[in-house]
Amino acid sequence: MPESVSLEIGGRQLVIETGELAKQANGSALVRYGDQIVVLCAATASEKPREGIDFFPLTCDYEEKMYAAGKIPGGYIKREGRPTEHGVLSARQIDRPIRPLFPDGFRNDIQIIATVLSTDPGLDSDVIAVCAAGAALAVSDIPFHKNVAAVRVGRDEDGKYITNPTLEQYEAGGMEIVVAGTSDAVMMVEGGAKEISEEVFLEAVAFAHEEIKKIVKAIDQLAKKAGKKKREFPLLLTDATLDKWMRKNLAKEVTKAMRVTDKQERNAALGELSREAALAKLAKKDDATVRALIEDPKNKDFDKIVKAMEEDELRTMVVDEKVRPDGRKPDEIRPIWCKTHYVPRVHGSGVFTRGQTQVFTAATLGSISDEQRLDGILAIPNKRYMHYYNFPPYSVGETRPMRAPGRREIGHGQLAERALVPVLPAEEDFPYTLRVISEVLESNGSSSMASVCGSTLALLDAGVPIKAHVAGVAMGLVLKGDKYAILTDIQGLEDSLGEMDFKVAGTVDGITAIQMDIKVAGITIEIMREALVEAKKSRLFIIEKLKETITEPRAELSEFAPRMIVLQISPDMIKNVIGPGGKVINKIVADCGVKIDIENDGRVFIAGANAAGAEKAKQMVESLTKEVKPGETYLGTVTRLMNFGAFVAILPGKEGLVHISQLAPDRVERVEDVVKPGDQIMVKVIEIDSQGRINLSRKAVLGAAAGGGAPAQGGDEPVPAGSRSNGAPPRRDFQPGGSGGAGGGGGGADRGPRRRRPRPTGSGE
Repeated sequence: MPESVSLEIGGRQLVIETGELAKQANGSALVRYGDQIVVLCAATASEKPREGIDFFPLTCDYEEKMYAAGKIPGGYIKREGRPTEHGVLSARQIDRPIRPLFPDGFRNDIQIIATVLSTDPGLDSDVIAVCAAGAALAVSDIPFHKNVAAVRVGRDEDGKYITNPTLEQYEAGGMEIVVAGTSDAVMMVEGGAKEISEEVFLEAVAFAHEEIKKIVKAIDQLAKKAGKKKREFPLLLTDATLDKWMRKNLAKEVTKAMRVTDKQERNAALGELSREAALAKLAKKDDATVRALIEDPKNKDFDKIVKAMEEDELRTMVVDEKVRPDGRKPDEIRPIWCKTHYVPRVHGSGVFTRGQTQVFTAATLGSISDEQRLDGILAIPNKRYMHYYNFPPYSVGETRPMRAPGRREIGHGQLAERALVPVLPAEEDFPYTLRVISEVLESNGSSSMASVCGSTLALLDAGVPIKAHVAGVAMGLVLKGDKYAILTDIQGLEDSLGEMDFKVAGTVDGITAIQMDIKVAGITIEIMREALVEAKKSRLFIIEKLKETITEPRAELSEFAPRMIVLQISPDMIKNVIGPGGKVINKIVADCGVKIDIENDGRVFIAGANAAGAEKAKQMVESLTKEVKPGETYLGTVTRLMNFGAFVAILPGKEGLVHISQLAPDRVERVEDVVKPGDQIMVKVIEIDSQGRINLSRKAVLGAAAGGGAPAQGGDEPVPAGSRSNGAPPRRDFQPGGSGGAGGGGGGADRGPRRRRPRPTGSGE
């Protein structure tokens, strides 16, 4: 029988089980949440350490199976393939809070696989996967410092915080923040909001931490009941003798190199701290142990000790001397310059440069059909705004193969996307799909936040009416004993050697996106509060720099951007625009050079390469969907003759009957004596009967003209060539000689007996 613990979180029951499934893994846990969510997580460690590496080989995967939502994958391939973007981001959310909690020197491969077995389409399972990972590690024999859990926080319409809100709830509340932590500290924060204050954010984190403590307590109880005894794994620690020798003999070189302000020059100076240079110092002394360790190319201790010395020197500089490697003060931002409309062909572009970090961003406008369609286990709507982040190797002066975007690139792109979404115009106001690409041209830290700034420039340059400028800054933390220093706008060295990377993006009015990663066993709310105060000051300063470059959206879209027109028609009229087999809409698209998308609610989106083509398509759609009203006059085309009158197309798909008695002011003996097929005549709608049949009169128009009055034109400009000349055939439900349906006049069997005056033989009746 499995062991389990349960508690209530966010108004739903959370049950954590172990001992029944995946028992060959080092540790496994099954977490049930609410009525539908079930996540299984297995934690496995390799038997031996991986040789020749100087990093911790942790791999986290979040497996979304379509069966969990009762779905079959769309498209030709029916087997799940590479992870979705949501799956990649969820895997990162598992990795980031647990990675710092493994022992230093751990080199055994650790694999964490969280599989969603069942899901609620309206409730994200990602935070449940973090809890499952924490439980699996807790009951395993893998050494792990502190148990961890996570929750998502939203707000209701009254501003009250909600634990693990549904998709609808956190969309309505304007905030969704994922927080992971242990019983005594916060390990990770990530989320977005519609311009919330720093205080609201901190309250949300504190609220989340209280919920996390409850889950961690339950995991502790489960570990006591069913946890395995922790195994002894070999830890690859640096050799104490070599460490002592290097700190004594290379300290001056490290101190000097760390104070070189330029990144490339500093890297060159640090690069001189080579094994060869160390051996040259060692030549005068006979130390065989140290010599053997330095000369062994497979031994990574030399490089690890150099990095540790750099970390220690950074702590001394920043915490004690208040000096940063590039000479800045702790709260100082690197020099900034910006440009817009950098290249001519793209719809909007911008370059944002901050110190040695530079990002080029391009914005492209598309039609509604260009939005990204998502096929996953969550009921997430299609994406109208997409942001992608690219990090080529030359941006850091390296050479490596160009491959598909990695998890880091996907995560940074999502963060920048989240930052801009709250300020985008509504679809009704700006009916375009937006795709933004950030190319990192140079990188020395904070490139994701530079992408946020570059996105603001590119969108404004493209004429997108965003509500406010958005800027971002990355904050850092350096700890030395009980003392610490918070750094603004961290560069690469401060990111890699420091303890925190805290990215904050937003407008003048508040935060729109946030992400915090740390390398220690948690930080306090007070440290976060100090960092947020400095981040706000910096954000406001950067926004002013952006405004100096471009204050508001371009008044005119790029000449290369599509022109979009939106119409609202009755859903009943959609079939008129599409036509049989798509014949009508395809003709409009071909004739006008446009792209047309029609929603089920009757919204018609017309995108054209030029305004003239879009306007022509608009007129054609309006003519197809125009409602015929009694009393209006139209220029129509005679489509066919009957012995009792003529059928006239007055609008595409709209036909009516001009009875023989209504063809002329005088008596008409035969219809063909007055009109013939193809003639264009002015007619007036005199009646639309209960069956929707349209009765027309030519006599009423001729009589008005004879009386000196000009015939009135109803609605838009008349359709000069009838429905067929505009590519729209008569309605399919119209049958010659029949009732005519909603769009045409009746046949002879219905109309003939209504004649009041007898006609001579051969009169056409």
